[in-house]
Amino acid sequence: SATGPGPGASSPEPENRRAHQWRRLVFWGKIGVTLLTLGLLYNSIFAAPDTAAAWRQLLATTLGGAGRGPVLLALALVPVNWGLEAWKWYRLARHLEPVTFGRSFRAVLVGLTLGFATPNRVGDYAGRIIELKSRRVSALGAVFLGRYCQLVATVLGGVAGLLYFLLKFYLKGYPAAGLGVAASAVLLSALVLVPLYRSRLLLAALGVWRPLRRFRPALAIMPTYPARALHAVLAISGLRYAVFCGQFLLLLAAYGVGSPLGPGLAAVAGTFFLKSLVPSLNALADVGVRELSATHLFGLLGQPALPVLSASLSLWVIN
Repeated sequence: SATGPGPGASSPEPENRRAHQWRRLVFWGKIGVTLLTLGLLYNSIFAAPDTAAAWRQLLATTLGGAGRGPVLLALALVPVNWGLEAWKWYRLARHLEPVTFGRSFRAVLVGLTLGFATPNRVGDYAGRIIELKSRRVSALGAVFLGRYCQLVATVLGGVAGLLYFLLKFYLKGYPAAGLGVAASAVLLSALVLVPLYRSRLLLAALGVWRPLRRFRPALAIMPTYPARALHAVLAISGLRYAVFCGQFLLLLAAYGVGSPLGPGLAAVAGTFFLKSLVPSLNALADVGVRELSATHLFGLLGQPALPVLSASLSLWVIN
């Protein structure tokens, strides 16, 4: 006869309830972060009484004057941006099955569209996977690998950019603290490469915490990529990161932001890094975090907030 679970068996209901409560907590946490960020951005820029008039004058001067050329150049880099992303996905997907660059480009565009309207850009995974004919579980790991390589490029550039601001504006006159921060920056830059080139350690870490074990089958594809393929994907990610930075600098020049190239590039890199630290609900929620970071960092360089905000919003719109 059938018997019920013994006294030592655990029911899955409490675990499912805890997981559901955790998801709700994360969801409302993201809502809170987004509202707080947008509130700070509004208070620092839009609360000024003459903001609307100043913005209209700025747009008219930029689009009708000398700023038109940099804006057109930034627009010309849009297909380069998504072409590099398609090239990166092509290098990753052909490890799973034979694909063409055209299919890879279409998958990237479908993923871009679906990711725009889904939490944490999960639609990007679906858009790329539906273009493959087989091994779709492994494709999840391939998409994650591509996004992680892009994150590595963002972290490496952003750590260097923020280190400049910390040493120049916050730790000036404190050499011991500056040395400690610089050493921490080097350590962080090294650690971010560990899951990429030692992915078996990542899989082992996922097995320790039960809620993350469900990701192991998808990420099991990562150790099968040879080092040469990882070098190539990371290099393409670096090129795409350079395109993003170039677009931002062009738009800043179009709106009249006149910071020197080195500090300006550090501010751009720091802005992208700070944006990557805060998970968003969807692409619309990205706006507040990036704009608030940009206006703060360029404010330290003595640049007015409104042109920086305009450049940052334009970067988001054109891409």
